[in-house]
Amino acid sequence: MSLCKVTLIGNLGRDPEMRYTPDGRPVTQFSVAVNRNTKTQSGEWLEETEWFRITVWGNQAERTAENLRKGSRVYVEGRFRTREWEAQDGAKRTALEVTADNVINLERRPREEGEGSFAAPGAERPGADRPGADRPGADRPGERPASPAPAGGFRGGTDDTELDDLPF
Repeated sequence: MSLCKVTLIGNLGRDPEMRYTPDGRPVTQFSVAVNRNTKTQSGEWLEETEWFRITVWGNQAERTAENLRKGSRVYVEGRFRTREWEAQDGAKRTALEVTADNVINLERRPREEGEGSFAAPGAERPGADRPGADRPGADRPGERPASPAPAGGFRGGTDDTELDDLPF
């Protein structure tokens, strides 16, 4: 058995570009910047940025192109793919790209009037003016709101109980 899996959380470096293959299959490409802070020997903090080229195929390619914009925070799950080509100067080039199986927009959508409300239209929800009141569980003190889980059960938390469910 073999496994090649990549998980990234970062920000789009440019708007997604969608096109269609000659047989009509949609494909969308974009880049994701992943930042990492490291400390130098002198104690200074440096921010390193790694860039990844992402390719999405099929229906998800269309949804990605419609819903994501430059700067959007995304969760990308997929696999590495090596692409080789010959440059104009004749030199052979190689690039490591990610073919995405799952792309999730981590940005909060701006709410439209009445959208997503559990109350009747025009009725005010208790605590709706509090920061975070639109998150599940936010109106129950002492409870941690559940974060939406992307495919594969990833929740982004650090509870040891979540790590117990991993298959390895």
